[in-house]
Amino acid sequence: MSAILRTPAASPAVAFAHFTARLAVETDVADVARDLADGVTGVVVVDVRSRESWDQGHIPGAVHVPVSEIPATTLPFDQTVVVYCWGPGCNGAQQGGAAFARLGYRVKEMIGGFEYWAREGFPVESGDGTVESRQVDPLVGSCVVPGDVAEGSRGVAGR
Repeated sequence: MSAILRTPAASPAVAFAHFTARLAVETDVADVARDLADGVTGVVVVDVRSRESWDQGHIPGAVHVPVSEIPATTLPFDQTVVVYCWGPGCNGAQQGGAAFARLGYRVKEMIGGFEYWAREGFPVESGDGTVESRQVDPLVGSCVVPGDVAEGSRGVAGR
């Protein structure tokens, strides 16, 4: 028997609700990079890692609010907060997202974190203000999704 089909797939309605719910609380590095490059307003990108990690490298334009300092934050409530930590092996972004949500902020997690930001070759700023772009890891690349799935586009994600 198929390991995949051992548990039957959800109905299309259940699957749609699941995936759109995830999209409501997650974004990816390519979307964050695009919005930052386009100067989109209404979004603030927040690095929730330690000072040492921030100084090693962070997303240009991000603000630094370690998880422990979130309760004292003064970020405006009219912004959607996009949190990130190191990467998929770190739960700092989830902790930060929960802390911001508890305070009443609209919040999304940047999945992949700083690891995937750097691996996709987006600019990295160090603690001294130096900005550099890194070589794209050949195993990853920006995800491009034509159209808006929530509005019924039949676009397919491509690399």
